[in-house]
Parts: sequence; C-alpha cells; structure tokens
Amino acid sequence: MAAPEQLAPPEGCKPLSALLNGIAQAAYYGNADITEELLRGQLYPEAAPEEFRALRAKMGGLLQSIASADMDLNQLEAFLTAQTKKQGGITPDQAAVIAKFWKNHRIKIHESLINQSRWDNVLKNMNWRVDLKSQSRHIDQINTPVAIVEMELGKNGQESEFLCLEFDEAKVSQMLKKLSEIEESMTLLTQTT
Repeated sequence: MAAPEQLAPPEGCKPLSALLNGIAQAAYYGNADITEELLRGQLYPEAAPEEFRALRAKMGGLLQSIASADMDLNQLEAFLTAQTKKQGGITPDQAAVIAKFWKNHRIKIHESLINQSRWDNVLKNMNWRVDLKSQSRHIDQINTPVAIVEMELGKNGQESEFLCLEFDEAKVSQMLKKLSEIEESMTLLTQTT
C-alpha cells in the first residue's frame, strides 16, 4: 500500500500565517506601516471590517498570551489544544499555523520584548575624582573639596552621551543616603521573592 500523500495546507492557512506576521511586525518589530486596513485589504479583502477586526483581535490576543509567557513547544501545544476545545476558540488548522509561526518567530519576538522593556539609556560607565576648589565667587568656598562625577549613558551599539556633575560634601552625603535607601528597597524585594 502506498504512503498517503502529504496534504497541502488548507487555503486559509496562508492568509492566517501572513496575518500573524503582520501582527508581529506591528506589535513587536515596530513597523508602523502595517495597519489593520492594509492587512484586511491584502489578506482578507472579502471579509467585512467587523469580521476581520474580530479575527485580528483574537489572533493578536493569542499571540500576546503566547509571547508574554514565552511558551516553549510543550506549553504552546497544551495552550493551543485548550483553545481548540474552547467555545468560540480556534480550529485545529489555525492552531497548526500558530504553532508553526511561533516555532519560527519565538526568539525574535522574545528579544524584541526584552528590548522594548528596557529604558532607552543605561549607565555604561562612571568615573569620579575629588578636587579642591581653587576659584569661587565666595572666598569661604575656596579650598573646599568637590566630587566630580562623569557618567557615560547610552544604548549598546550606539554612541554614548556623557554627563558631568559636581557635588559638594553635603550633596555627596545626600546622594549616598538616597542610594542607601534604594539598596535597602532592593534587598527587601530580593528577600521576599
């Protein structure tokens, strides 16, 4: 007996795969050119706007759930199986398309989410020194120690910005007190988790 032929994916799979790509482009890769109107016009032109909006929202919600949990393949399979059994859920064909999409895009989407969650600039380096003031408008400030702090700020792979600050003894004490409060808060958080 001959082996059964590999079935071609159902016709509805290609537009769904493209829709998932479009959602990922807009939500995770920062492509502002991907709009709902563009996706509907290119992929589901026969669908009514409300019908397409519902499909896009459902697929976007599923993709968001999968991505925010950074599901591995076992978790994904369990999640998609539950979605196929749910009233108003997805079809097994849709689940197969989503699984294939996630296998191909998981790492890239995960990296994008990490990059989106970071603040723009990070402290790359910090240098300091203590000087004595040799000039001042007020004579009583001459020969007082000042701390000069230079901070290098920037994103990895991009040119840095430098911030130079001058602190007198009172400002250094104030800064150290605030840093101590931050350290205490962080220590409390790490001890409770």
